[in-house]
Amino acid sequence: RVGLRLVDPGNLVQSSGSTALAVVTQIEPITVIFTVAQDHLDEVLAQLRHGARLTVDAYDRTQQTRLATGKLLALDNQIDTTTGTVKMRALFDNKQDILYPNQFVNTRLLVTTQHNMTLIPTYAIQHNGEIAFVYVIQNGVAHVRNVKEGTTDAGMTAVEGINPGDEVATSSYEKLQDGSKVNISKRPIPQSESNAP
Repeated sequence: RVGLRLVDPGNLVQSSGSTALAVVTQIEPITVIFTVAQDHLDEVLAQLRHGARLTVDAYDRTQQTRLATGKLLALDNQIDTTTGTVKMRALFDNKQDILYPNQFVNTRLLVTTQHNMTLIPTYAIQHNGEIAFVYVIQNGVAHVRNVKEGTTDAGMTAVEGINPGDEVATSSYEKLQDGSKVNISKRPIPQSESNAP
């Protein structure tokens, strides 16, 4: 696609000058460069070694609207030591011209699909050193239950160590101890807690 004209009729230009008449960019297809934490690099490489074509979704700034879906095209050959991330490039066919050069997007790279996982709000998980735990409520009493954290997405974390149907405390952690009596409130979760990391 040809961009806006950068010079007007009558302007003096020279063949050796650095002023462009217009800029031509390729938008169909278009590539998006994004980064992935080095902690997830082994998972990505394992899938690529097995010939998987990994899907990448591009979202708007709010991460609410999916703009386009593409495929992972390539990844860099080194880790950025300042950020601990690896650059990756995804290819989008962009038939609807939704993506533009230099546009900011959020990306989600689908590496694997997990089934039959127990999900809880990420902010319900507490830490004591390297041990992750939650407070499970049984008969009005809080019990500490160690959990193993899995994948996190959209404020929810897959965990091992609790069962579907277990009631997990989602607030007032500073007041809880193993064996504390609790009153369960069915109030909506405040925005500050529901968006907590």
